[in-house]
Amino acid sequence: MPASIILLLPFFSALVILLGHRQLKGAAVLISVGSSIIAFLASLVFLATDDDNKLLLPFIDVAHFHAGIDVLIDKQSRGMMFIVSFIGMLVHIFSLGYMKDDEAKPRFFGALSLFMFSMTGIVLAGNLIMMFIFWELVGLSSYLLIGHWYQKASAAEACKKAFLTNRIGDFGFMIGILLLLGANAGNVNLLDLKTAFESGPLRPEAPGYSAGFTTVAALCIFLGAVGKSAQFPLHVWLPDAMEGPTPVSALIHAATMVAAGVYMLVRVSFLVAASPLAAEIIAGIGCITALMAALMATQQNDIKRVLAYSTLSQLGYMVMAVGAVAMAAKHGHGPEAPDPGHPAMFHLYTHAFFKAMLFLGSGAVIYACHHEQDIWKMGGLRKHMPVTFYTFAIGTAALMGFPWLTSGFYSKEAVLDAAFNSGWRVLFIGGAVTAALTAFYMTRLLIVAFMGKPRTDSAHHAQEAPMVMILPLTILAIFSIFSAWDGFANSLQALKPSHINAPGEGHTVLIASLIALIAGAGGAIFLYRGKDKDPVSIKLFANKFYFDEIYAVIVRVCQDRVAWIVTALERVFVDGIIARLPSAIVARLGAATRMLQGGHLQGYTFLLGGGVIAVIYLVVFVLPRMGN
Repeated sequence: MPASIILLLPFFSALVILLGHRQLKGAAVLISVGSSIIAFLASLVFLATDDDNKLLLPFIDVAHFHAGIDVLIDKQSRGMMFIVSFIGMLVHIFSLGYMKDDEAKPRFFGALSLFMFSMTGIVLAGNLIMMFIFWELVGLSSYLLIGHWYQKASAAEACKKAFLTNRIGDFGFMIGILLLLGANAGNVNLLDLKTAFESGPLRPEAPGYSAGFTTVAALCIFLGAVGKSAQFPLHVWLPDAMEGPTPVSALIHAATMVAAGVYMLVRVSFLVAASPLAAEIIAGIGCITALMAALMATQQNDIKRVLAYSTLSQLGYMVMAVGAVAMAAKHGHGPEAPDPGHPAMFHLYTHAFFKAMLFLGSGAVIYACHHEQDIWKMGGLRKHMPVTFYTFAIGTAALMGFPWLTSGFYSKEAVLDAAFNSGWRVLFIGGAVTAALTAFYMTRLLIVAFMGKPRTDSAHHAQEAPMVMILPLTILAIFSIFSAWDGFANSLQALKPSHINAPGEGHTVLIASLIALIAGAGGAIFLYRGKDKDPVSIKLFANKFYFDEIYAVIVRVCQDRVAWIVTALERVFVDGIIARLPSAIVARLGAATRMLQGGHLQGYTFLLGGGVIAVIYLVVFVLPRMGN
């Protein structure tokens, strides 16, 4: 029952608002916020439910192929459902203040409810077909929300970029599902697939097993996560998604769209564990993304873009953990039946709290500074916005992994443990360097935006955000500290840190992590304290390794080639066959008809006589024979 409420309530809320937002106006906001609160309360009941897998609504039942609304309830879905509904509710409440002057506010809240429904469907999905359907709905929802201010050219381009980039990953996801459908007799139920890969017909010892097939299927599924969780090389859409309203950024970066890719990888972790090559590729892509995005973040001046690249980097951490734990298990450094997604999910949970808080905090800053987003045009906000500052500082400490006091420390250590025991030291080195860079760019952000003196009038006259915006920040700040503590984590049944058996070097990870934190934060304090302009200028990082420019060239070349092919086909088929062939046939028939109308009386008489003779012949000779 709680699962049905959590799933259907946002759906009906979105349906009513999006179809009647012009008539509902203010009531649309109440419907959306009310549904988010009820869904959160239902998620608290959902936490206490027993593990189950049940079919709520079958919609395909043909031969050996079965699919429908198939709900899977376990510790991962319970924990993730709490995160989605809790942060979603806080974003709804925060939006009451942030969007109060927006003329299209009802449409915004309708799309927000659709977003919640879509993500809820992914969390509860018990089979890959259901997950893919809601996966696409998440893409549609993000398109609507990122492009909410569609009058801005940058917002219109950003939502198209996000939508189209994700279609590349979604195509791979679809191919992977089709491969698994064919291999497992039309059954893509997650529990049945897990059984098939661990002890059924798809296990390595089974007759006809193909390691190549397993690797291809795993990488196709992974491509879906690459798009949705913005991993290299499909990472380019996420920073541009900042063009949407800030509450949308908080939801996308914390509990919905980008979290969907990591959550899906965790759900199919048995597939990753079955293919060592796929596990290595997944871990490598995650490490590259984490390090690359952290380097980009060090040279960003837009407060939301710094956090966006931070999200990219932390998602890389999570993806790296999925592959690294599978690799560690193969090297004998993990349990016999590993859950490759556990450290990734742990970091996903803790990251959701402090990243949502950081984005909402940036929204409060932008709101107070009259929509100014350049951190070098701020400064001195600590005195003008004390609550926002202290909550933002707590979120920063959690993201940096401040030892023992913050949730981010424990989840980051779990990821680095996995990397250390993976057998690839480069993963651990990349993770440690990323940790140092994270401490650097977040300390830089905190110093430049909140410390020193105001650099502009907007910063000088900034005031604390209203209570409706401050309350979510305060709640999330508390969770940023306590969400990894044993009592809280055990109550969610899914947040307890994962421990991988280390080969006798237990303190190495901790020491490296502390050195990275001190080096990164200390370097930022040394470089940026008291500065009014950036003393560091690295064009390569500031211009995001020129990925946008490279992709622009690739797209332009592809467009030119496609345009040439389409033009050639148009000349041959459209102009040559479709347009000219019918006209040629008509012309030939016309010429033949004109021959019958030559204008000579003797010709007409000859044809008339011939016709009469033909009719007499038919009547006298042909028809009687047919009758007999």
